[in-house]
Amino acid sequence: MALVRETLAEEELLLWFRMCRADRSHSVMVARRFTTAEPHAPQDALAGVFLHDVGKTVSGLSVPLRIVATLVGPRTKRFASYHDHERIGAQLLCEAGSSLLTLETVLGRGRWGPALRVADDL
Repeated sequence: MALVRETLAEEELLLWFRMCRADRSHSVMVARRFTTAEPHAPQDALAGVFLHDVGKTVSGLSVPLRIVATLVGPRTKRFASYHDHERIGAQLLCEAGSSLLTLETVLGRGRWGPALRVADDL
């Protein structure tokens, strides 16, 4: 938790706390794997790792409904929102004043995006 507070700007931290407990826990686990693989990654990239699923908050889906959405695809507006969480998260972070590097990481792009995807997929 201390690393989250040290890494995220105030507006980013507010967004992180909007995520459900499971997503926050997941983000910390992914960040541990990411920093093990990329110990010299800049703070803005790590912010993107902590916030890579923040766009899921917009869908309002519970964890069981997320499983259904994953299985059936973007058939409803909420399911579509869930599937588009990277773009939505980047938009939320842009509005919060996050750096371009953070946005690129959340979108899985740039130097650090692929490393995030690997850390997230383990």
